[in-house]
Amino acid sequence: MRLTILGGGGFRVPLVYRALLADRGKGRVTHVTLYDLDASRIATIGRVLAEQAEGVADAPEVHVTTDLDEALTGADFVFSAIRVGGLEGRAVDERIALEEGVLGQETVGAGGIVYGLRTLPVTDHIARRVAAIAPDAWVINFTNPAGTVTEAMSRHLGDRVIGICDSPVGLGRRVASALGVDPAAVWLDYAGLNHLGWLRAVRVEGRDLLPGLLQDEDALTSFEEGKLFGAEWLRTIGAIPNEYLHYYYFNREAVTAARAARQTRGALLIDQQRRFYTETTGSALGLWETTRLERETTYMAENREAVGAGERESCDLESGGYEQVALALMRAIALDERTTLILNVRNRGSLGALDGDSVVEVPCLVDANGARPVAVDPLPDHAQGLVSSVKAVERAVIEAATTGSRQAAVRALAVHPLVDSVKLAGRLLERYEQELPQLGYLRGRN
Repeated sequence: MRLTILGGGGFRVPLVYRALLADRGKGRVTHVTLYDLDASRIATIGRVLAEQAEGVADAPEVHVTTDLDEALTGADFVFSAIRVGGLEGRAVDERIALEEGVLGQETVGAGGIVYGLRTLPVTDHIARRVAAIAPDAWVINFTNPAGTVTEAMSRHLGDRVIGICDSPVGLGRRVASALGVDPAAVWLDYAGLNHLGWLRAVRVEGRDLLPGLLQDEDALTSFEEGKLFGAEWLRTIGAIPNEYLHYYYFNREAVTAARAARQTRGALLIDQQRRFYTETTGSALGLWETTRLERETTYMAENREAVGAGERESCDLESGGYEQVALALMRAIALDERTTLILNVRNRGSLGALDGDSVVEVPCLVDANGARPVAVDPLPDHAQGLVSSVKAVERAVIEAATTGSRQAAVRALAVHPLVDSVKLAGRLLERYEQELPQLGYLRGRN
């Protein structure tokens, strides 16, 4: 199989290649094309991949290019993990929001909205080129905000674009460990949107183990989400939320902690990765591993500090996230190896309160025909209200990006639960437009 990685100079690409090296089964990926606009970043990642492949028989051949059409030609699968504006753009997203007193996280709130506004015109072009050049290819989208991007791309690619995220996978692994069961033997009743979902049941052989976990204080607070949200709140809602819901449930604490921090997450990652991408001597793989560990160790550090959750456990630093989901998804489709994965796909009646074209994050049955969402129980009112509000924001972001409507962009900001001010929404957009040239398409348009 031939895999193309869009954003091939991205820091997490070696995770994908490592998973491909470990895959020795039939129908494995034999050719990888890295596409990126930054040739120097591709070169650095290429050095890492070359070291990873040393001593591995029949390692997937790696080709690099800065030409999108060349990258897509002949692809069986296209893995999209781009970052429009780079980490520098992310740092702007975060800083301006925090200066205005609201959350500046990458995919949540004002930061996530602006990230989507500058990303969707690019991913829309990519989707059109895939449809024209590689119409039989499957697109696996990890580009954030993943749910919004996947829904926008589906307007051109239909069900051949599937969004993935490692958050539900990590949550399921941690919960299974707390319960002392094999993650492979667990059915996770998980539903919502990307970065806005809830685990409502954990079934093993038909028996739901979640009620017992919620009553076991020690087990419940032994993993990341239990520490972040606290046992009392998890018992109150009768579910375990995706970690990103901490920004909603503890918004004031999260904003206070972020504003008090020495630098934002984006600025921190710029500092962490600068040496990696500029160092030309020594082991590129060794430096990448060191930088990756530092990246994972500091993940959501401000949130943990805000609620006294302490440092991340070593088990939460292990790999096995989105790259494993991507590999399992590719194998299921290419080889008809039927499996169940939590994915971002068009709703098709899975969550009754949303229309069929809304991209949701739910368990899916996957085979050679793609991913089909499983019908899940309705969300409780408090969760459904939040999902409906955020879906309205996603739709407004897509409208703004596809029509150039500045009004839609303001509406997306104004109605988001973590912004909730029309005047602030307008001020935020004006400031973002001043510093982010990618938003120039909105200026002067209604």
